[in-house]
Amino acid sequence: MAEEKTNSKTIVRILTIAVIVVALVLGGGAVFAYWLNEPPAGMPGSTIISVQKGDSFKSVARNLNKQGLIRSWAFMDLVSIVRRTTGELKVGRFKIDRGSTTLDIHNLLISGRQVLVRVTIPDGWTIKQMADRLAEEKIVSRSDFLEAAKSPKVLKELDIPAESAEGFLFPDTYYFPESYPADKVVTSMAENFFRHLAAIYPDYKKLSSRELLRKVTMASIVEGEYRVPAEAPVIASVFYNRLDEHMRLQSCATVSYVLTDINGMPHQTRLYDKDLWVPSPYNTYRHRGLPPGPISAPGKTALHAAFYPAQTNYLYFVLEDPRTGKHFFSKTFAAHIMAKYELINLYLKSN
Repeated sequence: MAEEKTNSKTIVRILTIAVIVVALVLGGGAVFAYWLNEPPAGMPGSTIISVQKGDSFKSVARNLNKQGLIRSWAFMDLVSIVRRTTGELKVGRFKIDRGSTTLDIHNLLISGRQVLVRVTIPDGWTIKQMADRLAEEKIVSRSDFLEAAKSPKVLKELDIPAESAEGFLFPDTYYFPESYPADKVVTSMAENFFRHLAAIYPDYKKLSSRELLRKVTMASIVEGEYRVPAEAPVIASVFYNRLDEHMRLQSCATVSYVLTDINGMPHQTRLYDKDLWVPSPYNTYRHRGLPPGPISAPGKTALHAAFYPAQTNYLYFVLEDPRTGKHFFSKTFAAHIMAKYELINLYLKSN
């Protein structure tokens, strides 16, 4: 029964197209074809249409006809058959402007010139946060993006010296089509990262893989700590100095990364003493040296600071003013404790 129904639909389609062909051949063919190709009267303004996986030219043409964007679905179907483009229909979102002819729309649908989705990735975001945003915008699924960001093949092609693209995907504003391949999204963001890195440090390719990873990891930590851009190189100097002294970095940003990105906890505006000892190789309160890899996507300010740190003797810093984001830097632990004590008293008096 289903087969008979399918066959009858096919016959109707063939007969409809045949009628058009006969009309083209016998009666004012060129004029009739011209009329069918022209935009219909009352065609709406710019319209966004979506072509889904599995759609055919016939189904898309019927939809266009219903929306008043073409005069005849059968004519578009015929065009795709004559031009042998029935298998070249692209998936995605397309913008059809008022006045577009059927041939214009046909060519658009096989060209792949899709409507691009604007998506902004802020400085300091992790790949999981990126995955959520990209999935919200229907650019790529969360799981596909995360898989591509950890794909050994993709990482090798991009010369990323890590087990993940974390830290090597530049925070920026991007324009992607919907349902874009995950590896292409990762590639675009990583290539953007290396373009910016080349502008900041032209000789980065001369660095060993280990040193490059070290610098980018440091930049990601600085990204999570600084608030005032002018302080970023100073904060970087503190961490480099602590590494030289074999001290733990004790970066709160690394603890936040463990809690939220690795352990999946909600973002916390305040860390407690118990949080500082959460088990993880990324926790720089528990482990000396840098974490295994970056903890976020560093922007230009943090990258520049990691590659060109200030020259200081500072080993400590503490947030001095939450409103401005300024820090107090000190060379000794005693001065650091005194500063914290004074800041706590000042806070208590103001509240």
